[in-house]
Amino acid sequence: QVQLVESGGGLVQPGGSLRLSCAASGSIFSINAMGWYRQAPGKQRELVAAITSGGNTNYVDSVKGRFTISRDNAKNTVYLQMNSLKPEDTAVYYCNAGVITGAGPYEYNYWGQGTQVTVSS
Repeated sequence: QVQLVESGGGLVQPGGSLRLSCAASGSIFSINAMGWYRQAPGKQRELVAAITSGGNTNYVDSVKGRFTISRDNAKNTVYLQMNSLKPEDTAVYYCNAGVITGAGPYEYNYWGQGTQVTVSS
């Protein structure tokens, strides 16, 4: 079994910054892509940013230049640095990872429990 545990959410004023972390643990052989999604009230979940095991990244247009995704493969952890936050960034943020477990050889998709980010004055 694999668990993804997120941390770092909270309340921040517009223009502020937050850093989200997501640590994967359990029976992990390797992790392929990792990503951050978000879901605002009444809206569909959307991909915010993703990073491959080799470090290639992609972002939704609305966060380009403000958010940075990174990962520490040795710690099975992915981060999301969020700068210049806007009220429209308010959402529950979910971590996602494609994991090949110790039993191998297939990749399974795992989700974290979500962490609330609220941008408000």
